Amino acid sequence: MQRLWAPWRMEYIVNDKETACIFCRDGNEERDRELLILHRSSLSLVMLNRYPYTNGHLLIAPIRHTADMNSLADAEMLDLFKTLNLCRSILQDVAAPQGFNIGINLGRAAGAGVDEHLHLHIVPRWNGDTNFMSVLADLRVMPENLLTTYDGLLPAFIAARKETE
Repeated sequence: MQRLWAPWRMEYIVNDKETACIFCRDGNEERDRELLILHRSSLSLVMLNRYPYTNGHLLIAPIRHTADMNSLADAEMLDLFKTLNLCRSILQDVAAPQGFNIGINLGRAAGAGVDEHLHLHIVPRWNGDTNFMSVLADLRVMPENLLTTYDGLLPAFIAARKETE
């Protein structure tokens, strides 16, 4: 029998699960790395997906807690999509993916893991990034640690923030 070692999963298994909304944060930037928050605009935030499909899988959410797209003000909708475009540009520059999956899962039935707070997914894709492990073992092999991905993307988000100031 072969084994696939994933010791970082133990943190998920033994830690208390968050009951608060993962997108509703107090704005305290001191915990951003721990919470995997890469960027905040005035109306949106960007964070790494803690359970990604591929490395660099980002979540983009309005700051305001809502699950209803119709409740978004025009400024919030515009900011979400400008932030999405920023994420796409940064991922392209830093990780050089060959494509992207971009989507919104509205409601639990549609696959939303956090259905009480609207959010967008942007998933960088490379030719051959899915393999037999997903098909045969219902398992994804992530080649890079989340904090390594975070540290690789953060400088580009900081640079982008400085350009808009």
